[in-house]
Amino acid sequence: MRQISTPFRLALALVLASGASPGLATEGGSSFYLLGSGGPGAAVLPPLQGTFFDSTFYLYGGDAKAEREFTVGGNVVAGLEALIPAEFLTMLFVPTTNFLGGTLAVGATLPIGFPTVRADAILTGPLGNQRSLARSDSALVLGDPVLNANVGWKAGANSHIAAMTQVSVPIGQYRKDQLANLAFHRWIVDTSLAYSWNDPKAGWDISAKAGVTFNGTNSYTDYNSGNEFHIEGAIEKSFSKAISAGIQAYHFEQISGDSGDGAVLGDFKGRVSAVGVTAANNFVIGHMPATVRARLFREFGAKNRMEGTSFFLSLSVPLRIRMPSAPPPAP
Repeated sequence: MRQISTPFRLALALVLASGASPGLATEGGSSFYLLGSGGPGAAVLPPLQGTFFDSTFYLYGGDAKAEREFTVGGNVVAGLEALIPAEFLTMLFVPTTNFLGGTLAVGATLPIGFPTVRADAILTGPLGNQRSLARSDSALVLGDPVLNANVGWKAGANSHIAAMTQVSVPIGQYRKDQLANLAFHRWIVDTSLAYSWNDPKAGWDISAKAGVTFNGTNSYTDYNSGNEFHIEGAIEKSFSKAISAGIQAYHFEQISGDSGDGAVLGDFKGRVSAVGVTAANNFVIGHMPATVRARLFREFGAKNRMEGTSFFLSLSVPLRIRMPSAPPPAP
């Protein structure tokens, strides 16, 4: 087996992690794009054809003040606390490295989790009835599956550019009138553009990723969530072929208001920012390169959203790689 280079390991880890993106303002004070899922090497795609797998464990804990109201599952609630452990399973297929002059990667992500959500008070139930008692809800649920497509190009020796699209298909396990959900029960399309300056000799990576999320309407709650903007940046240093670490930050801003009969709190535009750290370890499973990456973020400046801490732990590994044919020997 031919040795796999460190830049390829970085590409493998990041393209898979970027596909694991459904997550925890819009309806419920949550958003589809998984903030923090970009980062180092955000625009670097695998340079080889093959099939790849990523398993990302995600843990989010956050809350909002008791005087802040949200619309969740058709309920108007005051004050929220949430603990959301979830697993995002991604399969990615790279059919060609010569699509429009770049690499094409397509795949799908399936989220599964056990969210626990507590509201200080239910002000209005889904049928308009008034309540005042605190309520907690938790369940093991499947989220909406996500289809994704990425196209990446190399520009010069160290620069990479990638265009990414994700589509959330509303066929997950949506629990009507309940607080704890991973499914959004609406069509969602996210488009992003990423840039990475990756110098394998110096061991530095500087990356940025920005995108817009276009939300559809939840047909059950008649809630039309507004569109959202997200941007991330990261700087990472490789200390050896195996170990790298760096810093990462993100900002989220809702750019159009919510509407529909279910949007009883008005346009409910939200925003939040975060800073964090990330580290990766590259190793070999059998003959295949693998990467484990951890990320930790602390949010601040939240409006119409919960504010909390998130943690990612990802394992990325190729299942099959098509190595290029060796050139014929010189005559």
